[in-house]
Amino acid sequence: MATHNELGKKGEQLAVEYLQKKGYKILNRNWRFKKAEVDIIAQKKDVLAVVEVKTRSTDYFGNPQDFVNQKKIQLLVEAINEYVTSKDLDCEVRFDIIAILKNKSTFKIEHLKDAFLYF
Repeated sequence: MATHNELGKKGEQLAVEYLQKKGYKILNRNWRFKKAEVDIIAQKKDVLAVVEVKTRSTDYFGNPQDFVNQKKIQLLVEAINEYVTSKDLDCEVRFDIIAILKNKSTFKIEHLKDAFLYF
């Protein structure tokens, strides 16, 4: 497996562990709908957190969260609309980004709640 794929999988696992420590229940990982893949769908109380995980080995080209573009946001919104409808959920939906930056053998985790707005 390519190194960047391994780093991405490690980042997603770190994000899951981070969310669980913060009291979130992980409902789904890598949930797919059409062309969209939602990294993590988690719940804490009455909030459904849709989490995009971005892991990078350097911030030379920008922070990890800077790599969530408008197309990705549109795909996530469409996917979560389907998820909420198909499961007949009645809850607040929030879109978060967990940005992870590797520094040698350590990882810096930043949880950006309500990372983007959708219309």
